[in-house]
Amino acid sequence: MSEHFAYPVGLRLSGRRVVVLGAGQVAQRRLPALIAAGADILLISPSATASVEAMAEAGEVRWERRRYQEGDFEGAWYVLITTDDPEANATASAEAEARRIWCVRSDDAEAASAWTPATGRSEGVTVAVLTGQDPRRSAAVRDAVVEGLRDGTLAAPRHRSRGPRVALVGGGPGDPDLITVRGRRLLAEADVVVADRLGPRDLLDELPPHVEVIDAAKIPYGRFMAQEAINNALIEHAKAGKSVVRLKGGDPFVFGRGMEEAEALAEAGIPCTVVPGISSSISVPGAAGIPVTHRGVAHEFTVVSGHVAPDDPSSLVDWAALARLRGTLVLLMAVEKIGAIAATLVAHGRAADTPVAVVQEGTTPAQRRVDATLATVGEKVAAEGVRPPAVVVIGDVVALSARDHR
Repeated sequence: MSEHFAYPVGLRLSGRRVVVLGAGQVAQRRLPALIAAGADILLISPSATASVEAMAEAGEVRWERRRYQEGDFEGAWYVLITTDDPEANATASAEAEARRIWCVRSDDAEAASAWTPATGRSEGVTVAVLTGQDPRRSAAVRDAVVEGLRDGTLAAPRHRSRGPRVALVGGGPGDPDLITVRGRRLLAEADVVVADRLGPRDLLDELPPHVEVIDAAKIPYGRFMAQEAINNALIEHAKAGKSVVRLKGGDPFVFGRGMEEAEALAEAGIPCTVVPGISSSISVPGAAGIPVTHRGVAHEFTVVSGHVAPDDPSSLVDWAALARLRGTLVLLMAVEKIGAIAATLVAHGRAADTPVAVVQEGTTPAQRRVDATLATVGEKVAAEGVRPPAVVVIGDVVALSARDHR
């Protein structure tokens, strides 16, 4: 084994010919990165895995269904050998060496002229790790570095000015581990965080001392409506050159007024990044053991805001139509109006004995579940002292796990 270290380098393969021999599991793992690099890929193999075949059918690689032949590397910049034929691999490797083409061999790293590092990416940064003959260690180091960059535990501040910007980040249903990787990274890079009370509050404790955290519920509204004041706060801090994160519960665009904030920012000429979040409409029922769909039980689920009573002239919900549906209804912000909503659904034809589950503070340590039916849910919610935030699930899917919560 050579005593010298491998020299790390980043290959710019866009538009350049790359030849891959073999189309098994190794090629299946390596091809996506070559495709992402824009390489002109020639794949040579008599057969392929289903995933590799799909890449060829999609036109991402050119596949010649045959074995390697002398001369296949003509014009290539890079070669990847992954077949299970040692003799063919040695012959192909010799051709690459003779043509001075960098060649990776999956069967014999020591005989190769190049090694594939364990790579990962995070927001424009590519991490590549080489540890010689220990690929598992390479992968472990790669994962640790990438995870650190993504969640902000590995500090890597940017040194080029990016100008004013705001990220609308969906924080998920409450459990801090359920925010997306991108959301957590942007939170770690923020100068100012404007947070909802339903966002993952535990994440705020992890922010550095210099980060200004603004409780959206406590913004002084003055002559403005609450949402207008929040919009103005986002714009003001962004124009001051700060990196601003608007941390919201669930998903910004699921009853989160995210579009109102995005429109206000666009009108002010401030770039806005929307980071989707895990909506409580599916995650909270799931955390309580309730699937919103299930084969043979529910082929649909409908998410409805319950903050406006069914008889309110401002309601945009067709409750009569919802009552005729056979699938699952998921109600958000409905605790206060659940009695009236249940009565309306029954009045329009939904069976009074339809199972109902109310899950309070789902995915958090305080989560609890109350089971009822449409006929009893109003009284039971009041008797049990259920309070927001809570998600209401109506439908036969509730009965699938109700026996575990009685």
